[in-house]
Amino acid sequence: MPETSVLIERSGSVATVTMNRPESYNALNGSLRRQLRTAISELEVKPRINVVILKGAGKGFCAGADLKETSGMEQPTHQMIEEEYRPILTGIAASSKIWVAEVQGNAAGIGAALAMNCDLVTMSDDAAIYMAFAAIGLVPDGGNCWLLLKGMGYRRAMQTILEGGRIGADEAKALGLANEVFPADSLGEKTRELAERLAGGAPLAAAAAKRLLRKLDGMSFGDAIMAEGMEQTHLTKSGDFAEGVAAFMEKRKPQFTGN
Repeated sequence: MPETSVLIERSGSVATVTMNRPESYNALNGSLRRQLRTAISELEVKPRINVVILKGAGKGFCAGADLKETSGMEQPTHQMIEEEYRPILTGIAASSKIWVAEVQGNAAGIGAALAMNCDLVTMSDDAAIYMAFAAIGLVPDGGNCWLLLKGMGYRRAMQTILEGGRIGADEAKALGLANEVFPADSLGEKTRELAERLAGGAPLAAAAAKRLLRKLDGMSFGDAIMAEGMEQTHLTKSGDFAEGVAAFMEKRKPQFTGN
């Protein structure tokens, strides 16, 4: 029987994707990578899913690549990253859904990139983002260098990479790498509450905000103004905008539908 490496649960407008290899700390083997790619693609076409929680089963979020699988492999590493990992990471980045990483234990190696690449990150108070690469003579990959540089700045990112640093939850929040830190025993509940609040907003506007923030880095100020204006033109023609204005005038809570 094929390994069920990814579990998907749906409740209202929120889906939860669970990496399900707890015996290996959810290390990313071929089965887990394939099923993650499938889950991302399937959820993207679900119009009533607005927010996706990504988590790991067991004690940890993700240990990174499964070294038992990759040792002795003849395929060039860059080719494997391009073919196996990039579709997962760019799939989340380009998704119209808001992805929330729920990190317990360690998010290590490329598992750290998987977490930091999500739109929001919650962490248990005993969790950490771990750059495990230095310990085995490698550099961070899967976009980790880019994500650390953007989040921490050059000098902190460099020190973290060179020392194989472990960024605890409170430090991650202070640096802007995480949004919220919760006690370990309430992480799931609190993350779910956050996801449901987000899912209650206007999904078209949320998707537009994600597109803008993902592409504004490197744009000029003038180009940013134009990009925002183009998104706004589309949104002002939506049913959600009409509903939002009507609800504001009628002093009630809007009922957004994503139309």
